[in-house]
Amino acid sequence: MHPTFLFLSALSAFFAVAFGAFGAHALKTILSPDMLAVYKTAVTYQMWHALGLGLISLLRYQHPQSSLIKYAGWLMFSGILLFSGSLYSLSLSGIRWLGMITPLGGVCFLSAWLLLMIFVWRNKTIMQQ
Repeated sequence: MHPTFLFLSALSAFFAVAFGAFGAHALKTILSPDMLAVYKTAVTYQMWHALGLGLISLLRYQHPQSSLIKYAGWLMFSGILLFSGSLYSLSLSGIRWLGMITPLGGVCFLSAWLLLMIFVWRNKTIMQQ
């Protein structure tokens, strides 16, 4: 595994669990149902993309020279910070303009997954071994 992306994957998953538990217990009675749904979306996307970052860590270990994998990893982590981070901030503060940051995180996620698809397509013979 690539240590940087593996660390970021574990860190992101750790905080997804912590934030999820915090939301389920401490925020359930504080946030409106709409803002609680926004918060839960942040947790869900963070966890799935933390796992995606773990996959990237494995691919980076197997293909250390691949710039596609490296950029996918940084985009995935940036997406977690921007997408989930903005939704956490929006739900906890109620400041609506923070929602304008969320699509930037979504674009990072989409770009990371696109780079992974390109990598697999270009290396399909390697991947079959």
